[in-house]
Amino acid sequence: MSSEFETVNYVKEGPVGEIILNRPKSLNAFNIQMRDELYQILEAVRDDPEIRAIVLRGEGERAFCTGADLKEFDTAPSRVIAREVRWERDVWGLFIAMDKPIIAALHGFVIGSGLEMAMLCDLRICTEDTSFSMPEAALGMLPAAGGTQSLPRAVGRAHAVGMLLKKERVDAKMGHQIGLIHRVVSKGSLRTEALAMADVLAKHPPKVVGALKASIRRGLNMPLARAMELELNLAIKTVGGNK
Repeated sequence: MSSEFETVNYVKEGPVGEIILNRPKSLNAFNIQMRDELYQILEAVRDDPEIRAIVLRGEGERAFCTGADLKEFDTAPSRVIAREVRWERDVWGLFIAMDKPIIAALHGFVIGSGLEMAMLCDLRICTEDTSFSMPEAALGMLPAAGGTQSLPRAVGRAHAVGMLLKKERVDAKMGHQIGLIHRVVSKGSLRTEALAMADVLAKHPPKVVGALKASIRRGLNMPLARAMELELNLAIKTVGGNK
């Protein structure tokens, strides 16, 4: 089963849903239309009980996503208004609250909100030619899709500050070393590797996966003792819960 919007494609194959950013001529830059279409697809995937794992990737040879479409951005009366418009549908909240595992399959340029989107996924794999950067500060803006929060949690404060404040570019090798990426694969095998990983995750009991994600997400903001109580309570609720 597949469905096509103009800027995002969706393919459903068994228990795996594949979401493809589809503006390759614009390096999959994130515009309002993409936001709206991605929002609809994420809602549909969230509510589909047959889907147990998700792969997110970008179409084209050059980029997963290069962040906000600056051409569209600059047509707004102000950058403040442009950002407010982008938050009218909380795509980022859907990523965070998703109880199904999401694998980001990354290649080429992964910039700005493209990287922030990837950071809201559970697992990230990339090709050897992938380059990561967060240029917002140099453009006079603060990241507004979680970059100042998700990056330090994944790679530590020092590496995050380097990327966010100094606009340091990180390649695939360094990304793997600092914990930004879970696996680096050859360019020709990215989609195959991502779908194989999704197939494995799709075999896990959905109730357990959802509880595990909730435990990690909520526990990170708690003192250790309270987080362990949360983990125990969720574990008790999932006993025998294989559906």
